[in-house]
Amino acid sequence: MTATRRLGFFSRLLDDAPASERYRLVAEQIAHAEANGFDSAWVAQHHFHEAEGGLPSPFVFLAHVAALTRRIRLGTGIVTLPLENAVRVAEDAVVLDLLSGGRLEFGVGTGGTPSSFAAFGLASEDRAEIFARHLAQVREAWAGRPLAGGDRLYPASPQLLDRIWQATFSVAGGARAGVAGDGLMLSRTQPRPADAPHASLSELQRPIVEAYLEKLPAGRAPRIMGSRSVFVADDRQQALRLAEQGLRRSVARLGDPSRPGPDATLRELVEGYDVHVGTPGDVIASLQADSTLAQVTDMVFQAHSVDPPHPLILRSIELVATKVAPALGWRPAADPLRDPTPETIA
Repeated sequence: MTATRRLGFFSRLLDDAPASERYRLVAEQIAHAEANGFDSAWVAQHHFHEAEGGLPSPFVFLAHVAALTRRIRLGTGIVTLPLENAVRVAEDAVVLDLLSGGRLEFGVGTGGTPSSFAAFGLASEDRAEIFARHLAQVREAWAGRPLAGGDRLYPASPQLLDRIWQATFSVAGGARAGVAGDGLMLSRTQPRPADAPHASLSELQRPIVEAYLEKLPAGRAPRIMGSRSVFVADDRQQALRLAEQGLRRSVARLGDPSRPGPDATLRELVEGYDVHVGTPGDVIASLQADSTLAQVTDMVFQAHSVDPPHPLILRSIELVATKVAPALGWRPAADPLRDPTPETIA
């Protein structure tokens, strides 16, 4: 068990509502997470595909959330960096960090939807090379070094260099994040390889963590995020019913041949999609069996792919904070904000 555990809430903004209502609901969920002592909140960026994610502009959304909260750290999980102009990303991140009082955590990745690249005039197969180039440009900009043409970022923000996180499914990606001294972001689920169709998520992710730690510079403290699908309810049968509805929607949408199909039992779906669901006791037991979580510094929980109604997400947040996370070694860093009031940014 790591000495310091931080607790995070994650959303892909998938509530069953129009986009404007999705934004309102998730802002409320993040405020509720803050009131219950969560240390961080993370949102994903997705272009075009509303069933995969509802937010193309994470900096705009998080600036709004920053004005509604006071303490909780605000993270991008992730910015799809190959699809962005690196200098504009660097600028937007700096402004958000200043407006939020230094609360930004900057998670980046190569992006996961190949079809999205064409609209940006890019080829998906070039994503790794573009990602490396853009991340290097962001680092240069934040460090205050001259950019092409000689201009420098205003304002520069060297403090953000220590708040970069890289998301990856691969051992090579874990090593890359380690060499850079960045944080490592582990996914809530990932496809099973053909040679290990029944491998557990922890079996897939343990080599990634090991590669990260091996390459991390001496004296650099590890930052390892373990994102997990978690839905906690007071009633087990209600939780399982909602899990079955949500997971069968995912199966129909994704059609992933490496996962259980439409004829699978609920238990097979829960295991195949790496979901932790049920009462606090159920979820504590299943998370304790996940050996990767013993190595993470940041436990980040999301209700996907169950995607229950908004009131039950709020209740799940409460049960995670009061029952589940403490059993996994988390303690609030400060007194939770039980009645957060919006603050105006001057």
